[in-house]
Amino acid sequence: MNFKDYYAILGVPKNAAEKDIKSAYRKLARKWHPDANPKNPKEAEEKFKEISEAYEVLGDPEKRKKYDVLGPNWQQAAQQAEQQRRYRTNVGGQEFEFDLGGPGGPSGFSDFFDIFFSDIGRRQTVRGRGIERRGQDLETTIDLDLRDVYAGGAKAVSLQIEDVCPRCRGTGTEAGHLCPQCHGTGRILTNKRFDVTIPRGIGDGQRIRLAGQGGTGISGGPNGDLFLVVKLHDDPTYKRKGDDLYVDLPVSIYDLVLGGEVNVPTLSGEVAMKIPAGTQNNRLLRLSGRGMPRVKSKGSGDEYVRLIGQLPQNLSDKEKKLFNELASIRNGQV
Repeated sequence: MNFKDYYAILGVPKNAAEKDIKSAYRKLARKWHPDANPKNPKEAEEKFKEISEAYEVLGDPEKRKKYDVLGPNWQQAAQQAEQQRRYRTNVGGQEFEFDLGGPGGPSGFSDFFDIFFSDIGRRQTVRGRGIERRGQDLETTIDLDLRDVYAGGAKAVSLQIEDVCPRCRGTGTEAGHLCPQCHGTGRILTNKRFDVTIPRGIGDGQRIRLAGQGGTGISGGPNGDLFLVVKLHDDPTYKRKGDDLYVDLPVSIYDLVLGGEVNVPTLSGEVAMKIPAGTQNNRLLRLSGRGMPRVKSKGSGDEYVRLIGQLPQNLSDKEKKLFNELASIRNGQV
């Protein structure tokens, strides 16, 4: 049994980010898929299996951590794993024999993989059941707009989820051949519908957890969780900064000069706001508590209204005369 350098197989450095590992795997999987190499199907299948094995480990944070820890001590760890492969134990006066598999590729990958990483084919004779294993946690994005987040509550969404192939249980092989359902990748994309409770005020990049909606458990084990990363779309009216909102409001110069009352749009409906006389153009006025709900505390942020003065258009002769008089007064000519 030889040590497998999975990083070299995928052509990535040891500090490669998860997205770079995934990208490298997909590129190589397309290149070496047996269907894409009809002239050398055997070589392609072996290469494809090797690439899939590397991604099975490096694409899983827990397996990657274990692989990195093994390092130069992998041979010693392999001997210990081999000794523990079969053992007998006595429980309540009854003797049970547990078979934890052995070299020979129950996963369809190399012996090195099966000793350290594979749960496939590991069976215990008690009640004929396999060892239960929790499903993998999954992550995807959910597109929301500002009004979805402000209102919160239940929302039905359809999402494309990448999960373990149920036919080959993530190994990519079936009876020594490429799995016909996932074509050797060990993963499949499925469209699922979820009822999601949107927390009021949740921000871009924050996550929503759906317990038990992740990867399918193995041998009766519980499902993993599904994490939805919020992708918040820009709003045509409001700009969000933390829990505060900013909006531009066109007003007449008469309201700026003389003061007045205007209606301001908010996410909970229009509200009246007073403009003090002599307000400068582009001034920000604050509407307390009219921003986004705070996720981890009570209350809401504020809404800031930028007053944009609008000059009158198509002045009549009388209006021009009055503006000239005002200018003269202002300049001390009258």
